Amino acid sequence: MAIILRLDRVMADRKMSLNELSARVGIANVNLSKIKTGKVSAIRFSTLEAICEALDCQPGDILEYQRDEKKPEAEA
Repeated sequence: MAIILRLDRVMADRKMSLNELSARVGIANVNLSKIKTGKVSAIRFSTLEAICEALDCQPGDILEYQRDEKKPEAEA
């Protein structure tokens, strides 16, 4: 996956638990855990906004784009 979620790092920097963030954001622990571990394929902007508000951070602190390394094509 080219998008890497860094929510765990930001939460650790802010010393905020999953339970506390879940209560502040207003989403279920299990859904927040999926976001934290990168087991989601999409996130709503409203959820991202609520997470950024609770953690006092920018979306770029949580999301990182990493270009996929392409394998060289075999010569014919």
